[in-house]
Amino acid sequence: MADADRPIIADTELATLMVAERPKRRWGRLVALVSVPLIIVAVGAYLWLTSGRFVSTDNAYVQQDKVSVSADVGGRIVEVRAAENAHVNKGDVLFRIDPAPYQIAVEQARAALANAQVQVQTLQTEYQGKGADIEGARIAIQAAQEDFARQSALMARGFTTRASYLNSQHALQQARVQLQNAQAQAAEARARLQTGAAVPGVNPAIAAARAQLDQALLNLERTTVRAPTSGTVSQADRLQVGNQIVQGLPALSIVVGDRAWVEANFKETQLNKVRVGQPAQLEIDAYDGLRLKGHVMSFGAGTGSEFSVLPAQNANGNWVKVTQRVPVRIAIDEASPRPLIAGLSANVKVDVRNGR
Repeated sequence: MADADRPIIADTELATLMVAERPKRRWGRLVALVSVPLIIVAVGAYLWLTSGRFVSTDNAYVQQDKVSVSADVGGRIVEVRAAENAHVNKGDVLFRIDPAPYQIAVEQARAALANAQVQVQTLQTEYQGKGADIEGARIAIQAAQEDFARQSALMARGFTTRASYLNSQHALQQARVQLQNAQAQAAEARARLQTGAAVPGVNPAIAAARAQLDQALLNLERTTVRAPTSGTVSQADRLQVGNQIVQGLPALSIVVGDRAWVEANFKETQLNKVRVGQPAQLEIDAYDGLRLKGHVMSFGAGTGSEFSVLPAQNANGNWVKVTQRVPVRIAIDEASPRPLIAGLSANVKVDVRNGR
């Protein structure tokens, strides 16, 4: 009898378990039926609310001011103090050029100035001498006039010869010519001592010599090349003692590290809602997890292709419209815990909710 009752007890327990599991399955199905639509609705609502809120691009790079340093005078390099990747302050000596040729030019300019001063002094002496010549010519004219008058009176009475009369007349004419010559020479000397309106009170020859001396002193000073701004030295490998440097050619560059920004190249179709002042989030590819706050600072004056070496020529029958990129400058609003190196890639996301 015991063995015959066992299947009955087992079937009863199974039925009880099935009855107990039915409510659980119903609740699970109910939760699934309710939660899945809610999740779908929540995701859709989030996408709907945030759609169009941000404009982003990964075509962005860190930029910094780069100052190209060149020598204002040419010559042989005799000293180099700038080291690659070294920090320099404004006014620090970068390198020196052999000053000997420029020192000689300074001495020559000083000699030219002294020569001009001597010439002016000589002109002043000549001018004073011409005044004495004029006075002597006037005295000679007076004597010649008295002699001519006496000879004229004697000639009228017949007490002198015609030759004596003509000689006195000729002497008077010569005295008058000498006076005119002395006056002309004095006027010429006075004119050479005059000063122009550009440099009043200074003789032009002396002014030119002083300008030449100033230029020579300036060139001598420029043999010492100093940093025009603070920053990090770059491309200084070409500076070697003994090398000849050419005036005006770049010798090295200084990267100004305290003024960094991001240049983001947005598609032209993304700029409809982008405005100056909108907040932006920056991510630097080189530093995982680094996020910086910024804002839209300005827009470029032209697309990237507009300023390329070979601008696009669309005046042909095979023209294909290409979406252009517009550079947008993004200012960085906070200090970065990691160094921002010029040229690093970045991702930019601009919040355009307040775009009006």
